[in-house]
Amino acid sequence: MKRTLALGGVAAGLLASALVTQPASAAGDVASTPLASTGIAAQNIVAYWAANKAANLVGATPYDVETQVVGKHVSTGGPTADTKPGIVPAIGDEKKVTSTSKNVNLPKTTGKVFFTGSDGAPHWCTATSVQAAYKNLVATAGHCVYDVVSNAATLKNWVFVPGYYQAKTPWGIYVGKQAFTHYDFDVYEDGDRNYAFVTVYNGLKAPHDGPAFGGPAPKTPKWYDKSGGDGWNDLGGWVEVSYEVYKQYFGFDTFIGDTAVVNGRNGKKHYFIWKFVDAGRLGDNVGGQGLAYNQKIGQSVYVFGYPSGKHPDGNHAYSGHTLKWSYGKTFAAKASDIKAEEIIGIKSSFTGEGSLGSAWLSQYKSARRLGYLNGVTIGVSDTDKNNRIDTSVSPYFDGETFGVYKAAANLWSGSIA
Repeated sequence: MKRTLALGGVAAGLLASALVTQPASAAGDVASTPLASTGIAAQNIVAYWAANKAANLVGATPYDVETQVVGKHVSTGGPTADTKPGIVPAIGDEKKVTSTSKNVNLPKTTGKVFFTGSDGAPHWCTATSVQAAYKNLVATAGHCVYDVVSNAATLKNWVFVPGYYQAKTPWGIYVGKQAFTHYDFDVYEDGDRNYAFVTVYNGLKAPHDGPAFGGPAPKTPKWYDKSGGDGWNDLGGWVEVSYEVYKQYFGFDTFIGDTAVVNGRNGKKHYFIWKFVDAGRLGDNVGGQGLAYNQKIGQSVYVFGYPSGKHPDGNHAYSGHTLKWSYGKTFAAKASDIKAEEIIGIKSSFTGEGSLGSAWLSQYKSARRLGYLNGVTIGVSDTDKNNRIDTSVSPYFDGETFGVYKAAANLWSGSIA
């Protein structure tokens, strides 16, 4: 379902970015839910997306839940800082680096999160990698992780693919391990807290194009009649396994990529599964944005996302295939229909489908492709009623946001390869 919202806003304030003190977070403010609590569960999630030439990745559609925000009036009010402003440096920026650039280089940290919706179909939102102790953290909109339609806790088969394009996974597939959000969003669907931080396992990446992505099945090696056939022999992406291991994957109909059976020279059957290899930690591969909270309204931010869908007038401005950006100053806003009394807005032509979860980055350094995450898109609006989307909105990141982030940022995930 889609929910229609009433939006109001007012511009105010300047940027405040100095790190002063870190607010204490009450444990009751944080809600945490497992996504894939075991390595086998995580491998099966990769299988869901990789099998049959990555059919579910290719066929996924942009998530459109609670997207359209209807602008009716402009009003005063909006968010206020609950403590002093603070920042968490981006990965690689722990020591201050000064750089300038006239071009806007797109961040490697941004990509798509894929999941199965309550309708049973594959969908995607935008998300971004952020700084964490183990370089394993992703930030996106809360309703791109938590199922607000069926209230069935979290969305299923959740993965993050940075730099995704037409079934290409250049830095691997990262399975969500544990999701963190504010208690008020988990329980009350409070729009002021519509954000989530997700720890992810090390990425999985195919060593080359295998059958899961349209590549060839294994050919019978000349040495089959001498090998015995039941060892773990690495065949350039294929791994030979015992019948018992093959049956385990085949029996559950959830296997890593594809499986194959080859008849050896002596009539002996050889069983294979397509092997994904450990791609390493997310932050090591693409970096991670910093985090800014309790910032003054009115600062300039870049918004990076994968907008898709039509404007209300029918113009199909964005395909959702490639990463786009917009730029502007934040202003205070309200959307009382989702209990959102303290959100922020920015002028942007991003259409809603696909741009949900887009990263709002302040102090973005184009040369280094790094800045401070200061919001995530949770909806878009046509505020001047000309049938063209002109505004995106985000929760205001305050000390309680930092508390949710901090609960997730120090947890280890590890490898599932």
